[in-house]
Amino acid sequence: MGTPRCNRLPFLSAALATMLLIISGCESDPQDAVAEAPLSDKPADVSWPMHGLNPSETRFSPLEQINEDNVEDLGLAWYFDYPAARGKEATPIVVDGKIYTSGSWSHVFAHDALTGEMLWFYDPKVPKDWAVHLCCDVVNRGVALHDGNIYFGTLDGRLISLNSEDGSKRWEVQTTDRNKPYSITGAPRIVKDKVIIGNGGAELGVRGYVSAYNLKDGELAWRFYTVPGNPEDGFENAAMERAAETWGGGEWWKIGGGGTVWDSMAYDPELNLLYVGVGNGAPWNRQLRSPDGGDNLYLSSILALNPDDGSYVWHYQTTPGDSWDYTATQHMILATLNIAGTPRDVIMQAPKNGFFYVLDRKTGELLSADAYAAVTWATHVDLESGRPQETENARYTDGPTGLSLPGPIGGHNWHPMSYNPQHGLVYIPRQDAGWVYKTDENFEYKHGYWNTGTDSVPAALPDDPAVKEAVLKTVRGLIVAWDPVAKKPRWEIEHEGPWNGGILSTAGNLMLQGNARGELVVYRANDGERLWSFDAQTGIVAPPVTYRIDGEQYIAVVAGWGGSLALVGGEALKGGISPNRSRLLVFKLGADAQLPPAIDEPLIIDPPPMTASADSVERGKALYLGYCVFCHGDGAVSGGPIPDLRALTAETHEQFLAIVLGGLHWDKGMVGFGNELTNEDAEDIRAFLIERAHHALSEQQAAAED
Repeated sequence: MGTPRCNRLPFLSAALATMLLIISGCESDPQDAVAEAPLSDKPADVSWPMHGLNPSETRFSPLEQINEDNVEDLGLAWYFDYPAARGKEATPIVVDGKIYTSGSWSHVFAHDALTGEMLWFYDPKVPKDWAVHLCCDVVNRGVALHDGNIYFGTLDGRLISLNSEDGSKRWEVQTTDRNKPYSITGAPRIVKDKVIIGNGGAELGVRGYVSAYNLKDGELAWRFYTVPGNPEDGFENAAMERAAETWGGGEWWKIGGGGTVWDSMAYDPELNLLYVGVGNGAPWNRQLRSPDGGDNLYLSSILALNPDDGSYVWHYQTTPGDSWDYTATQHMILATLNIAGTPRDVIMQAPKNGFFYVLDRKTGELLSADAYAAVTWATHVDLESGRPQETENARYTDGPTGLSLPGPIGGHNWHPMSYNPQHGLVYIPRQDAGWVYKTDENFEYKHGYWNTGTDSVPAALPDDPAVKEAVLKTVRGLIVAWDPVAKKPRWEIEHEGPWNGGILSTAGNLMLQGNARGELVVYRANDGERLWSFDAQTGIVAPPVTYRIDGEQYIAVVAGWGGSLALVGGEALKGGISPNRSRLLVFKLGADAQLPPAIDEPLIIDPPPMTASADSVERGKALYLGYCVFCHGDGAVSGGPIPDLRALTAETHEQFLAIVLGGLHWDKGMVGFGNELTNEDAEDIRAFLIERAHHALSEQQAAAED
């Protein structure tokens, strides 16, 4: 398939014509689209109609009213305070002068895109105790819009359609088995007359799949499972039968096998191919789920499906036999690249495993795979076999690894990339955060809880100051401007630490990203020079979008610190604690609105005397890492969205058993663990938290003396 023919569109505004050419994959000079003068002085409105802007998910806008020469005049036009102060990851959808976003707990909001007036709000009433079944915060990455109707997923596995005018419900379907710990945090995609949705929950014990529902009535059209079920039950299709041959021994189906489709998709209308990214295995550790080895298809793979019936077309597995939580659910981008003098229609991805992949999107042929992040688990990807060449003991079969990179947070996580065709660059939100992998020799499956099959104690940040400093020096956050043709970075931008936001680029030679320090920053797209920034008063992980209404260009971003590393990172979040002040922020040239002053409550650490034994503290640490770390942070150091357990009050200490075992705070998402933990277990965890509090006070005192 060659480059699509490019025709000028004189009846459209220059920018809109350029956008349509880019969406179509046209490789002509964008200036070709502006040769014809517009018919009126006011350019046409330009929307952000779908998750990645277009089916190719490029997240590159042809708008250039805001550009490198005037961006210093960018200011806040309006803002909206979301009601729930938890993680925000949504891409706004902007159509017909309205902006639609999703928030924590799967809330959906509609606003006037010019003024910020809230038009309606929808609460699907997700049970707060469902939070125990979530891997990575109570987040939602956005809605889909088609023909006047909204579609979105909920944390408890429902797919809901609303009327976009008033927010009234059209239909609702349960896409998952409510007896299993499935969840939905990803945004749906619309393909023809179907809405496509996946789910999450791999390490908690589920079998992944992707489903298509009819837009009109929510009836299930097709479902494609990503890993095989119990062979004795037969297989849904030939693809599952072939996949089963790659699972060596074990009874993986008893805990699901994993492979959830929890985020990225893309669609090629010419090839009529739907691409879905597949997640990690359950448990992570292949030794436990598939003891005789095998590639374990279709874990950690890009799948190409026929969207009409969900049938298998091709796959490429980025991490065969995944044992590291190296999902391939990360953002996928479709583009046409000139490779060795020939235009190639490609799909590009920077999955967790640290390698940047370029594939022929018609056949799945591997064209290139090169390290975009720090990688120690493999030396390279062999282009003939398509397989990573693993380093010694990368699979921790002979004891724990050393500090392995990437860790389970990935060289790139869910935060969207952007492909700028003007400069031929893919902007990647990269991060380096290592991990020590070690088999959990006492692993037992716990339904509805984390089941990684790894011992997390060796991966916890050590107390020794010198060792801690050495480890933290390896933790980084960057923007990588990746040249997919040259197969290397053209330049990089270093952040203070990891877990920075998704990226937007524009024809105004701009590249925008929010960061963990609480800024929205505009860079020059060709060389990365910092041009403008705004203090958002909270970490930003969601990606910005841009649109034009009544002749003015706007930039919008959902701000609100949260997500997996914000919860679990502890001191690896090198920028420190970022409070959550969840807002929708909208900017335009010449605006001068102001946020209210930010008032941070001081962290008061005043623990009771340390009376527990060292053994009790050590048992408490292991239990904390098994049950609590996923929300409350490594070393009990909160990243900001969740209370810091080193600062428990005297009243909370008194209520500790009621909270941890009885679920006293279930309405905040903190369920009771009484079926899993004993009174002694809970007291050991409390002893560990008291020890952490005293350790923090000692560090504060030492810092003050210095």
